[in-house]
Amino acid sequence: MAFNGGKKAKRPTRGDLIAALDVGTTKVCCFVAKIEEAGQARVVGIGHQVSRGLRAGTIVDMDAASQAIAHAVHAAEQMAGGTIRDVVANISGGQPISRTASVDVTVSGHEVGDGDVRRALAQARQFQGTPEHELIHTVPVGYSIDGSRGIRDPRGMFGDRLEVQIHTVTAQASAVRNLATCIARCHLDIESFVVSPYAAGLAALVEDEMELGCTVIDMGGGTTTLAVFCEGNVVYTDCVPVGGAHVTNDIARGLTTPVVHAERMKTLYGSAMASVADEREIIDVPQVGEDEPAQANHVPKSLLVGIIQPRLEEIFELVRDRLEASGYSKVAGRRVVLTGGASQLPGTRELAQLILDKQVRLGRPTRLAGLAEATGGPAFATAAGLLAHAAQTTAALPAAGAEADPPKHLWGRVGLWLRENL
Repeated sequence: MAFNGGKKAKRPTRGDLIAALDVGTTKVCCFVAKIEEAGQARVVGIGHQVSRGLRAGTIVDMDAASQAIAHAVHAAEQMAGGTIRDVVANISGGQPISRTASVDVTVSGHEVGDGDVRRALAQARQFQGTPEHELIHTVPVGYSIDGSRGIRDPRGMFGDRLEVQIHTVTAQASAVRNLATCIARCHLDIESFVVSPYAAGLAALVEDEMELGCTVIDMGGGTTTLAVFCEGNVVYTDCVPVGGAHVTNDIARGLTTPVVHAERMKTLYGSAMASVADEREIIDVPQVGEDEPAQANHVPKSLLVGIIQPRLEEIFELVRDRLEASGYSKVAGRRVVLTGGASQLPGTRELAQLILDKQVRLGRPTRLAGLAEATGGPAFATAAGLLAHAAQTTAALPAAGAEADPPKHLWGRVGLWLRENL
């Protein structure tokens, strides 16, 4: 079950506006979409803002973060020509913990229904860990009935015992609540939280990659998150607290230049892989604290690449080690999709292929209409995936992992008991 602040998620219908809020370390992005025919979402409003008040995906300044969120949402609302009240937001910090466990439910020979799956999901709450952690996702990833495995959707089948393999994702409760408070300050309700690599995978992966096995690596500013997809579901997520902002800081320190100039040089001249022409190409490096430099400070591009490459190598080595330690490296297969703003640096895909020893491609939002070229790149995959998550039907219980709220009235509870036990 995705955290939704106590609100019951409703299925969006044609003409409804849905909103996604990607709160990252370096940028805040808000997408507003309108539901069209067959439940398809078309983007009608976009707002993005330089992020303030976050470090490694976690809130460190509530006022600054709230102001950045408010500006991004206001810009998206103006473009969409409407007001939004509910958003689907991402979680990129909070040290998420991913677990997979089995839950048994007795069905006593009757037909398996939604109630049986809901009972299994309710039992999965015990796996959320300590009280210091908030449950973000409860995703059923496999079913078996009376020992018969490989069942995709057990509803309508008969048996005595239903076993559900459930993937749960938790994050530090303090990080989740701080982000929820910042969003609430902007007069917005949270429909649900989604971990960033899960959302990026929903936007960038094709069906075959989800089925056969694939790893999504979302390279953000403060964190690099990863998710393993297999048989159509996310089966593992993790987070490495290093991202593109660390590369920028390395450049600023190594070349003693202001951070804003370091970011500019990284974007204009940076590369993840060295080339023979780097020695001949000279770039100008403004120095810290000098308004008008007494003399020009020129350095070869090779010096810049020599700072960038080791940090990116460290990121991919950490990801590789996390994958191998998790036991999901073989499940993930040989396919890797890179998303996030930090993945756009030239040579990043080739460097990832060398270190991970897998086939790597850059991922872009492919399942969303209305995106311009400027907002259709890897940096906006998470925001697009949040919209995809918001647009998907809550009726798809095995895929979405949604858990319906129990009826509040006596006769509703009696009716539910009769349906589940007779």
